[in-house]
Amino acid sequence: MQQRKLKVLLVDDHVVLLSGLCLLLENTNDLEVVGKATDRMSALEQCRKLKPDVLLLDINLGDNSGLDLIPEVQRISPETNILLLTMYDEEDYLQRALELGARGYILKKASDQELLAAVRAVGQGGTYLDPAIATSVVNLALGRKKKGEERPSSNGVLSSREKEVLGLVALGYTNQQIADELTISIKTVETHKANIKEKLGIKKRSDLVRYALENNLMPEK
Repeated sequence: MQQRKLKVLLVDDHVVLLSGLCLLLENTNDLEVVGKATDRMSALEQCRKLKPDVLLLDINLGDNSGLDLIPEVQRISPETNILLLTMYDEEDYLQRALELGARGYILKKASDQELLAAVRAVGQGGTYLDPAIATSVVNLALGRKKKGEERPSSNGVLSSREKEVLGLVALGYTNQQIADELTISIKTVETHKANIKEKLGIKKRSDLVRYALENNLMPEK
């Protein structure tokens, strides 16, 4: 049976870039561009109507911020996962995006293959952080630790297996991918994730990603 294509809505106020993104995504077998928008109102209207799997969103939208669009999209189309596309590599932007509920953050200088990987990861319910800025976030987290500002350490709280699962969650793996990687069942993965959230008192995936970064739990891939 043919797998359903992931529906992608593109939002960017640069028409030339928008056209280029459309050509890139449409030249795949598993991604379908269902709409394009250049402003906030059009983006919200199409999200409401099309219910895309992925909203590929530029942070800058003329007089509006793409970040401000995130909670509005989540309200009208909660099944839509948001991937931010931006030229900003500052940690503050990434942190704010994660806090608002974005599932991915990729820089405009990323390669075509990296962009496609990000869209697929976010569309399948995972997360994606551009490697260039993910490194910066790790360095920032380590700097906070030196100042005594870090979150409580996971040492002695999570089991070795739970740390493995959390690290893969932070890398954007889906439950099926985690199960395959660790040779366990999907139900076991779900149990581990539930235990992790309960032990750490964390509910949002974005907070789990941040916790993994701050506690150096990211596996080398």
